[in-house]
Amino acid sequence: MTERPSHAPRLLVIAKTPEERQVVAALLVAGGYEVATSPCRTPALDVLSEEVFDVVVLCACACGEEGLYVLARAKAQQCCAQFIILAGDDECCTAVEAMRMGAFDYLARPVDGERFLLSVERSLEQSSLRREVASLRRRSHERTRGGLVGESEPMRRVYDLMERVAPTSLTVLVTGETGTGKELVARGIHELSPRSPKPYVPVSCSALPESLLESELFGHLKGSFTGAVATRKGLLEVGQGGTAFLDEIETMGPAMQAKLLRVLEERTIQRVGDRHDIPIDVRLVAATNDDLAEAVRERGFREDLFYRLNVFPIALPPLRERRDDIPLLAAHFRDAFARNAGLPRLEIAPDAMDRLMRHDWPGNVRELKHAIERAMVVSMETGTLDADGLFPPGNGAARTTNRWARALREEWTLERLEREYTAAVLESTRGHRGRAAEILGIDRRTLYRRLRRTYRSATAGEPSGAEEGREAEGAAAAGRM
Repeated sequence: MTERPSHAPRLLVIAKTPEERQVVAALLVAGGYEVATSPCRTPALDVLSEEVFDVVVLCACACGEEGLYVLARAKAQQCCAQFIILAGDDECCTAVEAMRMGAFDYLARPVDGERFLLSVERSLEQSSLRREVASLRRRSHERTRGGLVGESEPMRRVYDLMERVAPTSLTVLVTGETGTGKELVARGIHELSPRSPKPYVPVSCSALPESLLESELFGHLKGSFTGAVATRKGLLEVGQGGTAFLDEIETMGPAMQAKLLRVLEERTIQRVGDRHDIPIDVRLVAATNDDLAEAVRERGFREDLFYRLNVFPIALPPLRERRDDIPLLAAHFRDAFARNAGLPRLEIAPDAMDRLMRHDWPGNVRELKHAIERAMVVSMETGTLDADGLFPPGNGAARTTNRWARALREEWTLERLEREYTAAVLESTRGHRGRAAEILGIDRRTLYRRLRRTYRSATAGEPSGAEEGREAEGAAAAGRM
């Protein structure tokens, strides 16, 4: 028996009748697989557009010509999946046509259970080989183009998701804090996909007012508005056959949300000032550092658009949750900066690495990159990348480190320590109350009560020192924003 893939294989059984789906699924479940089932035609295509599968079992005798239609459409959506056809002796023509269209195997009915499971194992081997090729392409991409860096378990999960979704045409939603590398994920998915020879088009939704964003995405006709001196293609049209990356999607206004929803549903656009539909074939990858589900509940982000974007979510971990990658990232940024600036490659001093490992990195990988580049310049005379050069004087990292040293020296009480730590967490999250509450392991109401208590103590002049009082008051103000 061959070794199974590291992830749990997902199989889909497509058949016309519930009885047939149940019989085939039972064989697969007995073999230890996770199985989903679907009727043929439209329901099957809906399932295939929303999930990634390793193997699809298509019962041709139940679906007939519809089965071939599903196979043709599904091959475009599930490029890494393998398709197994189950057909009767009187349907050889259908089976032969399916094999010509790229099906992995054909089994005659009634199906021999052992032969069937062996075919599934072989098809999974092929899926695994395709993922390995994608993985090798990703590693080559990292070496030659400076892509994502990291070998921690959280990042390995991200790589696995990228490799699985890249060959498909599914819409991807990348989430993560500022500076975690969301655009690198989008670019990596494009480079790993069959669309890589076509354009990769990045768009920052927050950089343009809504009227200009519409023109940027969809294009415009000459004279459609003041300044439209010529007809111009939009980026979605320019990116035909490729990938469009929509960053900070949460900043998109209601009117643009409605237009983007239409694009996702109908795969057509209309240039500003035009009434003609233009078909487009572009893969959409959206990114946000916000909680879109919360934005749907509280701030009016369209729920239907959210579900259209969230077909295949990829959550990027913050740097504080993958500290094992910090030495690798630090060396990568040091080498890249030395190479680009024509400077010598400095060794990272032990105290500098210790400081890097203890810092919480509210700005994530981007902050680490800037810290290394600054230290390279400041430390050039000493010949060693020292801790003192990592952060500007008065930086929050030094203040946080010194705060706990003072706590031991001045013998703070637990109440004082709690107050200071709450302030430090709010500083690291830049006043994001939901994230701060999550780090502290409390709900938002408890955090609000703690902030109010902190504010009253600070304004009452508790003997915690003027500096700490000002920090606590600032944290409380941040929490109220």
